[in-house]
Amino acid sequence: MSTNQTGKVILAGAGPGDPELLTIKAARYLQQADVVLTDRLVSEDILKAFVRPDAEIVYVGKQCRRGASTPQETINELLVEYAQKSKLVVRLKGGDVSIFSNILDELQALAAYKIPYEIIPGVSAALGAAAYAGIPLTARDHSTAVRFLTYYKSDVVTESYWKELAATDDTLVFYMSSETLEGVVANLTKNNIAADKLLAIVEQATTPMQNVYVSNIYEYNEQLKGKKFISPSLVIIGKVVGLHEQFGWLANSNSREEYFKPVAKLFTTITDHTEKVKDHVSRA
Repeated sequence: MSTNQTGKVILAGAGPGDPELLTIKAARYLQQADVVLTDRLVSEDILKAFVRPDAEIVYVGKQCRRGASTPQETINELLVEYAQKSKLVVRLKGGDVSIFSNILDELQALAAYKIPYEIIPGVSAALGAAAYAGIPLTARDHSTAVRFLTYYKSDVVTESYWKELAATDDTLVFYMSSETLEGVVANLTKNNIAADKLLAIVEQATTPMQNVYVSNIYEYNEQLKGKKFISPSLVIIGKVVGLHEQFGWLANSNSREEYFKPVAKLFTTITDHTEKVKDHVSRA
């Protein structure tokens, strides 16, 4: 690769789903962009409303435990490739760019080739899901702190940390963990989490397909075990979940339709293009 470039990369959060949660700054850059590299968890309405008709949209979606996901290395190469062609590139991520995203890999790639960039925050999935479910994450007398975690595989949380999580009064928010939720519940109950802690799964938060499922954590096996939740689903655990019944303002859709297209349906859109980029990179 050549290091001569005059382009720029904007790393921007698109919010958790509702297109009206996009920030004004992110919208302004989308209107100016030559190229948009977009995650799977970005509303199509955002792309239709704000991206210039002549701009190139490249789908680089990921989906946990799905083989069709775009490799991070390929995304890094695309960012560098377009920027070196003097393009204004918007790298559009679902939620906020700094919460459980691969922004560090992308920043390192941009820095290595001295490509200028900006980082624009977005409404995180946790904040969007909590708001649209009527669950204030640090409500007075319920919680004084919140922790963002993930349990997408069994070795990301240690035994000692499970003990701490079970004992804390902090609100726990688990990303990318709906498929491993039985393990979350088993580890917390094994460590004697308080019986007044409730669990909420917010499915497809802030979208027209949102559903919220609530259970006492010790009753999870009877009420929700084995249920398949549509991606993305966020898990909230703590006393604050009890506020949903009183303050939930959005009725469940009861829909099983997917708001965001699965990666497999998007993957063919980028395959030919990324192969060309890889070929160019290997010859540069």
